[in-house]
Amino acid sequence: MRVSSPARDLLLQLAAGDERALRAILRPTIDRASGEESTTGELLDRRTRSLVALGALLTLDAPTDSVRWAVDLASTAGAGEETLAAVLLATGSTAGAAQLVSSAARLAAALDYDTGAPEEPAPAY
Repeated sequence: MRVSSPARDLLLQLAAGDERALRAILRPTIDRASGEESTTGELLDRRTRSLVALGALLTLDAPTDSVRWAVDLASTAGAGEETLAAVLLATGSTAGAAQLVSSAARLAAALDYDTGAPEEPAPAY
């Protein structure tokens, strides 16, 4: 028999698509340490949150501007280029080779490296 815990209960509610749980998670709170909005409260520090955000954006094939935003946040929180590249490698090994190549190009562009590749077109809304 598994013992119930807040984390386990929350994961099960999210997995079931519980609307109240989703709203509670997606509603940001103010992080007391940094004064910034956060959905993780005090569980993750600002640097870790920014690295997780970068990894998610890279995995989701987000546009370069979004990756640049995450790079700026992570850099401001103390993450250097080596750490940013490590995020790419960690997400890339999970997401696969095709995603790794695509993400590497966007991370390089977000770091203002000249890749020789044409810039991606702006999205048409």
